[in-house]
Amino acid sequence: MTELLEPTSPSAETELRRSFRGPVVGPTDPDFDRVRAVWNGMHDRRPSTILRCTSPTDVGAALRYARATGQPVTVRGGGHNVAGTALADGAVLIDLSLMREVTVDPERRIAHAQGGSLLADVDAATTPHGLACPAGVVSHTGLGGLALGGGYGWLARKWGLTCDHILAAEVVLADGSVVVADEDHHPDLLWGLRGGGGNLGIVTRFTLRLRPVGPVHLHTGVFPLDRGLEALARYREFAEAQGPDLHAVGALKHAGTQDWIPAELRGEPALFLTAAWFGDPARGPEHTDPLFASAAASDVRLLEYAELQALGDHGEPHGNRYYTKSCYLSELTGDAAGQLLASAAAMVSPYSSVDFEYLRGAIADVPDEESAFPRRDAPYIVTVSSQWTDPDRDAANADWSRLGVRRLAPWQHGGAYVNYLQDEAPGKVAEVYGAARYERLAELKRRFDPRNVLSGNQNILPTSPAHR
Repeated sequence: MTELLEPTSPSAETELRRSFRGPVVGPTDPDFDRVRAVWNGMHDRRPSTILRCTSPTDVGAALRYARATGQPVTVRGGGHNVAGTALADGAVLIDLSLMREVTVDPERRIAHAQGGSLLADVDAATTPHGLACPAGVVSHTGLGGLALGGGYGWLARKWGLTCDHILAAEVVLADGSVVVADEDHHPDLLWGLRGGGGNLGIVTRFTLRLRPVGPVHLHTGVFPLDRGLEALARYREFAEAQGPDLHAVGALKHAGTQDWIPAELRGEPALFLTAAWFGDPARGPEHTDPLFASAAASDVRLLEYAELQALGDHGEPHGNRYYTKSCYLSELTGDAAGQLLASAAAMVSPYSSVDFEYLRGAIADVPDEESAFPRRDAPYIVTVSSQWTDPDRDAANADWSRLGVRRLAPWQHGGAYVNYLQDEAPGKVAEVYGAARYERLAELKRRFDPRNVLSGNQNILPTSPAHR
């Protein structure tokens, strides 16, 4: 075990050495920089020590050590959060990335996934059985952060969010104790885990409901920006009428050099629309083709579900710099569409994008009171994502993302996606959840983490005694 940094105490270090079984990495270790690195290269922070947990017992020992030594705590699953909440200078980093085992009960359609699992780990275990847990669209994303904050993805309209598929969770609480939250035990904690972020405990094992999946018919078309208003009007009509087996998304980004993209569009900002059909693949064309009648070009593929889930991986590499803002829209009218196109025309990096999709479906079918996740009724989500490599361009790229959301203010539905929050003004988290939901989460925080040990997140403060 590495030598630990001050502040510490002999008794705390002795107890950690006795009870912690995983690797301990400190600033003098040769692996320190590699182990502390997270996906978003903007966040170059130096924890006091990294405790690489291998079990719930390790997580409890790590929490008790941090408390005994008076050090702050952060938690990393996949390390993919755009705000870099897994890292803080001088904090104890509780690292779950060695805990990635996933087991599947195909007959019951249930998976058990450790808290450090990536989406790729879950898909690798479930898809051989023709099953999947609805989740995000980049396979190197961590399951824990995604699921606790919501979890949009290709199957969300058909089956709901990732958080809606949490049947149970093994949770290490802030005091180091371990509980299981399910419908019969700590159902209030389970409610909070379904969308409340990492505020209430450290999940070391998820029990997930699985859904049947098969081959996916995927159709993508590209449109030049000067035909964007027409294409977005067609998208609005198409998306708002789509059934549960169809999910259409859009992105404004620089076109690549794939063979199917016209030469005159390569390297230029363009509109991409994609429709995924999850029903009988033979019927895919009849359902997706109408969206692409006026496309400059299109590409059609038949993919296995795991392939679909990994399509976004190459576009979001580890170590690049990222800044993301999101908002929900009540409608995608011509004027709102024009603002999306204006953001695309003003991109300051060729790696950035404005992504949007129509939601509702099974997301909105879940009664609002059944989970902590807010804004289920939102029709559209827009994500304005900067990506670049030069630190000198940080301000320009962040400003572009912020402006992209401000442009859409007249059509906003309220709130934002909690997993995309960063650099927010005080009170933004409460605004995102809404007064009643935030108050309920704050009361749970008071019960399960009254000292706010787990504050390295989009933090919900414990209610004070005066407000009980």
